[in-house]
Amino acid sequence: MSVEVRVDQGAIRRLLRARGGPARRKLQQRVDRVARFARAEAPGSMGDYIVTEIRDGPRGLEGAVICTHPKVRLVLDGTRPHLIRPRRAKVLWFEVGGNVVFAKLVRHPGVQPNNFLARALRLGR
Repeated sequence: MSVEVRVDQGAIRRLLRARGGPARRKLQQRVDRVARFARAEAPGSMGDYIVTEIRDGPRGLEGAVICTHPKVRLVLDGTRPHLIRPRRAKVLWFEVGGNVVFAKLVRHPGVQPNNFLARALRLGR
């Protein structure tokens, strides 16, 4: 007695990549979980800029959690101390303790890196 098994890799690949298929659904659940943690960990309004994406990558399905906030790189990497000067006006203005302050130059102390996306990935496993 003999048994022959043939694996149709193309059929398996199509099944795994199917729009409503079980692999895609499970991956979407995992990506959504990581995105929830990322939104909770994100500073300020950055959580509002977090989106998810499921796509076909070179090795199969890929899930991505993406922050599209224009300043996300500065938060993830941190910044060194730097000077801030006005670009379109003669002075900068901002509030400190409820008082409006005007300045021609601000010496920003820099910020520590805050890699909230990596933390969300670890928490969302």
